[in-house]
Amino acid sequence: MKVLYEDNHIIVVNKAPSEIVQGDKTGDKPLSEIIKEYLKEKYKKPGNVFCGVTHRLDRPTSGVVVFAKTSKALARLNDMFRNGEVDKTYWAVVKKRPEKEEDRLIHYLIKNEKNNKSTAYDMEKPHTKKAVLHYRLISASQKYFLLEIDLETGRHHQIRCQLAKIGSPIKGDLKYGAERSNPDGSISLHARTISFIHPVSKEKIEVTAPLPDENLWQAFDTLNKQPD
Repeated sequence: MKVLYEDNHIIVVNKAPSEIVQGDKTGDKPLSEIIKEYLKEKYKKPGNVFCGVTHRLDRPTSGVVVFAKTSKALARLNDMFRNGEVDKTYWAVVKKRPEKEEDRLIHYLIKNEKNNKSTAYDMEKPHTKKAVLHYRLISASQKYFLLEIDLETGRHHQIRCQLAKIGSPIKGDLKYGAERSNPDGSISLHARTISFIHPVSKEKIEVTAPLPDENLWQAFDTLNKQPD
């Protein structure tokens, strides 16, 4: 577990693709429990340690995740996420270049609980939820393209589903149309940056998660750092 930021009320970590944020039917130890153990050991705390889940990332996705260390911070952060007061930027690698280098995508998503998959429609249908994101092409290699994505809504599998809808599924995302899986079971989607007003101190917090230690990600990281 890589801690990116920590104070008395919040802790921000860089999630690896294999990790889960909160407990699920797999029974694997979630990040929330790993953080509790970390806090218990670091601060020599007796008894139970508080760690509140404020938002989630899909298991095969990597990147920045915020947890609350106090109930006050958890309640306020939950409200902030619900009200769209938290800005999140993602990076995604796709094999097929989108038709437009930059676009605002609006679709209507419906989730299938049985296969844990969302379907995107161009027009509103019964039980669908409006999904909006903005993407722009920020880098390219010989075979792949790097997109930066800003979410305006937070729907189930939204980025994965909307990019697949325009014919540019995320690398490794078999569920949404990628040709093959990534060797480590990840998909090439990374929660790059998160920014918000601190729930207690009211200061502006912005945290960027380093990219996964994988050749393609690191190549894009190098390309992106080069001056134009």
